Amino acid sequence: MATYNKRGYKPKTKEEKVEEVEQHSATAEVFNTLDETASKTEDFVAKNQKYIFIIIGVVAAVVLGYLGYKEFVAKPKEVTAMNDMFQAQKYFNDAVNGTAKDSLYTLALKGGEGKFGMLDIIKEHSGTPSANLANYYAGTAYLHLKDYKNAIEHLSNFKSDDEILAPLAKGNIGDAFAQLNQPEDALDYYEQAAELRNNEYTTPMYLYKAGITALDLGKADKALTYFNRIKEEYPNSSEAGTIEVFIGKAQVLANK
Repeated sequence: MATYNKRGYKPKTKEEKVEEVEQHSATAEVFNTLDETASKTEDFVAKNQKYIFIIIGVVAAVVLGYLGYKEFVAKPKEVTAMNDMFQAQKYFNDAVNGTAKDSLYTLALKGGEGKFGMLDIIKEHSGTPSANLANYYAGTAYLHLKDYKNAIEHLSNFKSDDEILAPLAKGNIGDAFAQLNQPEDALDYYEQAAELRNNEYTTPMYLYKAGITALDLGKADKALTYFNRIKEEYPNSSEAGTIEVFIGKAQVLANK
């Protein structure tokens, strides 16, 4: 075992002299190892300098290319897509707020007056945020036109983190499955829509739809859970106005 000696101490015994030699040898070995490692690194860099510069150049090109694409390609493309979608979006909004809904939803889908419809936006501006949003509009339009399979397809292609649109898309898929007489699938999507976000609008609406569907499927306990959540967590929602009636009905069925 090595012992600590004061600075300037000269070894006296044979054992101390041997230990000092060993210590110097170990220190020299460490520095030699470091020197060898540094030399190997320098040799590697020298031999592979050309390839290292190529790799650095490729990485820089990828980064600059991405930034350039985003600034000079993606942004202008999205501006064009938004402009092309303006009229179709107007048709959709008019359909929601006005009369002659079917014809307006059809125009929103297929276009009119020489302007793109939502289906054109999806096709011609694929990969843009506008094309993604067009899937929501198209799916919802198909739902109102009772084309439930196309509604499900387009709404499933819509991706969003939006507080309202994200749960509405899931809920609309649930509505489509309900119309196709597939209540189990409808319940699944209503549950997803209810849990996707927590707000005073979509959450109680889809808890309510999930509860009604669960009742129809004979799942009274599950329905009661959803109705009670509306009562306790969303007392100011429109669904809460008549929720006591459905709670009573669910309790009776659950106790049978």
